[in-house]
Amino acid sequence: MPYFNWNDSLNLISKLNFSKVWNATKVWSSYQLSKFTGKPIQWGLPISISFEPTTSCNLRCPECPSGLREFTRPTGMLQKDFFRQTIDDIHKELLYLIFYFQGEPYLNPDFLDMVKYAHDKGIYTATSTNAHYLTDEKARKTVESGLDRLIISIDGTTQDVYEQYRVGGKLEKVLEGARNIVKWKKALNSKTPFVFFQFLVVKPNEHQIEAVKQLGKEIGVDQVRLKTAQVYDYENDPNQLIPSLEKYSRYKKDRKGKMQVKSGLQNHCWKLWHANVITWDGIVVPCCFDKDAMHHLGNLQMQSFKDVWHNANYQQFRKELMTSRKNIDICANCSEGLSVWED
Repeated sequence: MPYFNWNDSLNLISKLNFSKVWNATKVWSSYQLSKFTGKPIQWGLPISISFEPTTSCNLRCPECPSGLREFTRPTGMLQKDFFRQTIDDIHKELLYLIFYFQGEPYLNPDFLDMVKYAHDKGIYTATSTNAHYLTDEKARKTVESGLDRLIISIDGTTQDVYEQYRVGGKLEKVLEGARNIVKWKKALNSKTPFVFFQFLVVKPNEHQIEAVKQLGKEIGVDQVRLKTAQVYDYENDPNQLIPSLEKYSRYKKDRKGKMQVKSGLQNHCWKLWHANVITWDGIVVPCCFDKDAMHHLGNLQMQSFKDVWHNANYQQFRKELMTSRKNIDICANCSEGLSVWED
């Protein structure tokens, strides 16, 4: 069955109002009509956006351009004044805000202030962290900020396995940060953030799946979730990351033994209708697969978000996707949200 939590779901529902429901209805309807007609039709504004707090990261994960320091785009920190300006423009329709794209969010000194600002606007807020900066003080401020969801990346239950993917990381720091969050949730009698361990299943750690579930129970996080890993050069897999068990992989071998993406790459994508990503410096890109921001759909330093969302660049990208998705570079290795779960 899919991952589900009553408290988290009810919290998300509590953020709804007439404007958000009506906007979501328009977005979903336009997506369905687009699929039916084969032409891109876009009504409403995004239901969800991702905002990049920073490109900086303390780790060097092998499939991450931030960790590998391989960006060709500018790097930096999201400024809170620019963030507030954008949120003020779209908060009435916006349901879900992810504070993550590339980098480690807690490295931005204004990160939790921005979370609180979005929270006070009635938006469901989420972030993903490697948890190395969840000190006792930061954990308390995280709970007090109103953050709704905290994803803690933990890709091993022993240091030797963890560091094979989270290069430069310390597992004990991750566990300490998780314990701090759990402690302050209890101390402040708070149901948020909904905290879960995210276990990126790769070949070096696939034997620890049951162990991470047990570790999650011991720490007291709300859930443990398994995630499939994106591998850029999946045909050759130079870092030997693709799991041996196909159920935990985004890829499978065809009849000739060649590795291919499981999703099938149909010529439509819900992401392009209901969500998008904004880099720290205001570049709007289609989704989280455009890690180096190669597909500029607009610039919020020069245009309003509403102008960008309906501009010619966006419409052209949606049209190309509906015509031949496999020919778009960021779509060719897209999982379409593939994840794994167990009863």
